[in-house]
Amino acid sequence: MENRPLPAATLPSTNTDGESIQYWTEEQKYLFDTRGWLAIPGVLDEAEAAEMRAFCYRLQNDPESIPLEERSTIGGPLQKLTDHPLVVGFMNEFVATPSLASEEGYGFRLEGTFLALRPKGHDNFHPHGGRGMFNFPGNSHTYSLSPGRANSGLTRVVWELAPVKYRQGGTLFLTGSHKAAFDAPASVGNDIDSPLWETYECPAGSVLFFTEAIMHTGAIWTNEDNDRVALFHCYNTVGNKWHKWEPHPELLEAMPPKRRSLFRSVYCQDNRVAVG
Repeated sequence: MENRPLPAATLPSTNTDGESIQYWTEEQKYLFDTRGWLAIPGVLDEAEAAEMRAFCYRLQNDPESIPLEERSTIGGPLQKLTDHPLVVGFMNEFVATPSLASEEGYGFRLEGTFLALRPKGHDNFHPHGGRGMFNFPGNSHTYSLSPGRANSGLTRVVWELAPVKYRQGGTLFLTGSHKAAFDAPASVGNDIDSPLWETYECPAGSVLFFTEAIMHTGAIWTNEDNDRVALFHCYNTVGNKWHKWEPHPELLEAMPPKRRSLFRSVYCQDNRVAVG
């Protein structure tokens, strides 16, 4: 990753915890733009991943042990992932509206989140998405570009808190289909074993980025060594929203102001966190 300055007084240079924003390399940006997805291994250390996995199991199996306001995938130790420096770096490049950002607040929103805790045998094959350059703007599942710039619209960030083995249940992608002019052939949508589906493998603590404009799907979790424990966060522009989800108001009130800006109201005019 690169720590790279951007024009002053627009996009924030640090996250809520004061950590410098991590910008993607030119190679990573190129791969994401051409493929529509990219997995980055080992972003969290094992101790962090283990703490977060334990919280996810409590959230799934013993939610009453967690205070109500923290009982979500942005609660407890998971909250700091919402504006991880690597996530902010990607969003600043591919999603944010710079004129609606400042050092005190982000130029993008986190609009939805859920937990996928999947044991061996769990089947989640349901292909959807694709052709994002042709979706109407209110759809949010869009992808647009001009020379040297791309906008990913609705973007999914998946924190893989347990190991993912190759072709054993990780998310599948029809690479490049976010820019496709044609519908995907039925043979792909009906066949989980089609060679056109691409995927990844990664250790615990890795993070996967993909545009919701790409054709993608879950798969059958066949990994016998561990469950899939994954947080799915969805980010969008400040002036658009797709999901109905909202954070618990008490959790939101307790957040530092900069992180709270991820969940501000959806509109464009003057929707910029004031400087100073």
